[in-house]
Amino acid sequence: MPPSLTSLISVRLLLLSGLLLVSGLAGCASHGDRLQPLRTQFYSGQLGEARAEAQKLADKHSEDQDVFDLDRAMIELCAGHPKESERILRRVRDRFDKYEEKSAAEFAQSMLTDDTKIAYAGEDHEKILIRTFLALSNLMADGQDAHAYALQIGTKQEQLTARLEKKHEELAAKSESVPQSPELPQVALGPYIQAMLHEESALDASEVVRAREMVVSYVPDFRDGQQDLERALGESDIPPDHGAVYVFTLVGRGPTKEESEDVPTQLALLVADQIISAVGKQTLPPTIAPIKVAKVVQRHNRIDAIEVQLDGESDGTTATLVDVGQLAEAHYAAHYHEVLARAVARRTIKKASVYAAKEAVGAESNPLADIALTLGGIAWEATEAPDTRCWGLLPDSIQVRRIVAPTGPHTLRLQAVDTHGAYGIPASVTVDVSDGDNTYVLANFPDDRLVGEVLVSGGTTEPQ
Repeated sequence: MPPSLTSLISVRLLLLSGLLLVSGLAGCASHGDRLQPLRTQFYSGQLGEARAEAQKLADKHSEDQDVFDLDRAMIELCAGHPKESERILRRVRDRFDKYEEKSAAEFAQSMLTDDTKIAYAGEDHEKILIRTFLALSNLMADGQDAHAYALQIGTKQEQLTARLEKKHEELAAKSESVPQSPELPQVALGPYIQAMLHEESALDASEVVRAREMVVSYVPDFRDGQQDLERALGESDIPPDHGAVYVFTLVGRGPTKEESEDVPTQLALLVADQIISAVGKQTLPPTIAPIKVAKVVQRHNRIDAIEVQLDGESDGTTATLVDVGQLAEAHYAAHYHEVLARAVARRTIKKASVYAAKEAVGAESNPLADIALTLGGIAWEATEAPDTRCWGLLPDSIQVRRIVAPTGPHTLRLQAVDTHGAYGIPASVTVDVSDGDNTYVLANFPDDRLVGEVLVSGGTTEPQ
């Protein structure tokens, strides 16, 4: 086949592919766009519709089933099905652990497309929160594995911190401009649950003290932390014929990831240069224009806490034990230079590939080929999408209130609180307190009203 004809065919193919790519841009929805109907249904209390929407999304985008399952687990928990929530979370936890070591083939493919083509392995804060919600889900069911899940929260945090520190040490050995490894917030729910369970069994007071000390150390601003520690160091405050009620609440609408633009940092360029050197023979250009990336965005929430009334008398408000928004933002920021670096590396590799294609077809002497390849390159870059996949139904915070109550049935009334006081629609539930035992309550208040059911430990009914 004559070279001129080969070039012409290549040009036509490039033009056609470029047009197809560009025409597909308008119809390419981000994860956030797909998630919007689900979030609307969930926050309006339409859990059946939200469950069906989550399943529809998982079926349609089977490669992203894990991330949709995280939302499905939250729906099931709020619907009063903690065992089903636990089952889903265990499966996603195990798959995320498997995905943590991405294959070289997947990584190379993402350099020619974008991060959404890599199996979603979860953000670091999500891996920690999976274990957090495993503990809460189990606590609301039979509670047999709650202590084990509580320990897993700490173990996972230690693994992720060690991995982050190792990466920073390797980068610091290559450049003096690399900042110190950031100090990440610690999730205190693990030691809080350990202390709570040890307190109930009354077998080892030293374990209670140790766990309460960890809570105070992890979250110095936790309102009830010091009081809990002082109680652990002294006598039990539970008299005969009384028990403790722990009211856990999921408060506010949590963080998500959204598309943004940013300029690469020096640290990101250092990492990008390493990626480019490992993947191909290209070199990093001296200047880089702003690039599309995903960023964690915290929501503005009116709700501050939940007022708890026991038998018509106010017993105070819940206090923040886990700041989910802060946790997400801090962990994502710790790896943000990697997000920027991958975007820079992709842009460099794609541009170099277009230049190589131009040389191969002799674009210097063929203006049509040069235009076609340029358009194809623009379309190729334009189709790149920031990875906005995320656990979309997280709360803004996990809060708790501990109450000591006489044995027997009691009515708990929960209502949203903002800076001006109680507002919105209250929710009530009956709890049956046993002598010396703990009773656990869980409720989700994204804003002014309960979404789903108020769960009471041991009192849930699972779907068949």
